[in-house]
Amino acid sequence: MKVLAIDVGGTGVKLLATGETERRRFESGPAMTPELMVSGVKKLAADWKYDVVSIGYPGIVRGNRPVTEPHNLAPGWVGFDFDAAFDCPLKMINDAAMQALGSYKGGSMLFLGLGTGLGSAMVVHGTVVPLELAHLSVKKKTFEDDLGMRGFERLGPKKWEKRVHAIVERFIAAFLLDEVVLGGGNAKKLKTLPEGCRLGDNANALLGGFLLWEKAKK
Repeated sequence: MKVLAIDVGGTGVKLLATGETERRRFESGPAMTPELMVSGVKKLAADWKYDVVSIGYPGIVRGNRPVTEPHNLAPGWVGFDFDAAFDCPLKMINDAAMQALGSYKGGSMLFLGLGTGLGSAMVVHGTVVPLELAHLSVKKKTFEDDLGMRGFERLGPKKWEKRVHAIVERFIAAFLLDEVVLGGGNAKKLKTLPEGCRLGDNANALLGGFLLWEKAKK
């Protein structure tokens, strides 16, 4: 079974198929509708063979369907028929959850995507648990207000990094974690990693897309 894995982001859409070695990418942005995403993927993947599709979606997903519209893309994703659009079996999962699955090495792991916002998901003994830690309140702010791009710009690099360390320590204690994986574009801005953490790799999101179907076969 050949899988086409698609990682939908606010600035770009990345894709890779089973047996291929180089991922492909095209620009997204606030004008991208699901129709444009599908047509862009089909155009770039026209010479690839695949039997099933995995999609990492930047929003809340239930039952293989988006239940919230993405913040950084055009509306119209909720209610869109992705199965019909790709005309093959399809699995959809939150993008942070897909990257968490691709980053997982065992035990209980929390993935935090430090980007424009804050993506989050856990994998506990092989089971993916999507989370929305970004919107939990901290006094009058949220964790996303501190760890996302707004926090980086407000606090500056040194104070932001100190805040990342403090919040990660709280998550490790609260969730009894074996490790934390820090991904997203801003993770590379950390000069030191909190104890119990390792850096992720954006390529792991596409690996997670492949693993969704590996888990389905078991």
